[in-house]
Amino acid sequence: MKKYHVAVVGVGVVGIEILKCLKSRSFPIANLRVFARSARAIEVEGIEYEVEAIGDERFDGVEIALFAGTEGEKGASKLYAHKFIEKGAIVVDNGADFRLEHDVPLVVPEANRDAVKNHKGLIANPNCTTIQAIVALCGIHREFGLERILLTSFQATSGAGKKAAMKLWEEARTLVNINRNKEFDEIHKDVDSEFDVFSHQIAFNVIPQIGGFAEDGYTSEEWKVVNETHKILNDDSIRISSTCVRVPVFTAHSEAIYFETKKDADHAQIEKVLKDSEGVKYFADSSFPLPLEVEGTDLTYVARLRRDPFNKNCFWIWVVADNLRKGAALNAVQIAEELTK
Repeated sequence: MKKYHVAVVGVGVVGIEILKCLKSRSFPIANLRVFARSARAIEVEGIEYEVEAIGDERFDGVEIALFAGTEGEKGASKLYAHKFIEKGAIVVDNGADFRLEHDVPLVVPEANRDAVKNHKGLIANPNCTTIQAIVALCGIHREFGLERILLTSFQATSGAGKKAAMKLWEEARTLVNINRNKEFDEIHKDVDSEFDVFSHQIAFNVIPQIGGFAEDGYTSEEWKVVNETHKILNDDSIRISSTCVRVPVFTAHSEAIYFETKKDADHAQIEKVLKDSEGVKYFADSSFPLPLEVEGTDLTYVARLRRDPFNKNCFWIWVVADNLRKGAALNAVQIAEELTK
């Protein structure tokens, strides 16, 4: 088997997961280089990696470069992706900068792996929210078509990076230890910290905003679900609307998805598709997956399939996946695996 010269750019929560996925999936690596803003040594699962400063721009010899940008942050791929490409590398970018450019494939392998062939040196990894919805729905779309999707996400703090998860931990720890007789405003003052990430307290709370608001009242995260789903499924006719909510969970996003099929479908037919779908673990009985249970796993978990009793061909499902793995790192590594084929 041919082995490849691979680079991982970024050592935040997604970059660390990419290193774990490359190892656990025995990706054929001849040489692995790790880049970040500053040079240093890091240890991941007992393995020490020497991190190079990306500003030195010594990118020769890299064949596949995996950019691990945290969702919502811009910078590394804009500054360096094309420099890697100029040196002969194929870039897989986890950030949002290139996803909707017409000549950049946006890939979820379970749904559109053939799109990898159309790259011009750059392939985009979709948003974490979109990825798990696509894995759950792409088989249904192939079999019956999708007329409409209504999605509500319950997104873990780690989707906004390590500081966001630390903010949840610090707030929760502080609030538990605070004198219970204090007024709420006094409590809130006591949880200010270096990890300011969210516009509101996240511990014991939910925030119905992820990303900035557009003039139409939707957030950037909600529009990502619409635009990226249309591009991946190559079907702009699907009517999609979403509400994205940040919840006090460390890792793993949950989604309640309502969908309508174009062709007639009953419960048993939809259930069969879900059971047969690549990358999906389907729960047929009354059990269901929880974000706490799926952290560190690679599948997309689907449960609570039920038909809308008032509307034909309309169904609900509950979908959970680890946002750092299938929602980011694993999907990028799967794209790289497609490149090796």
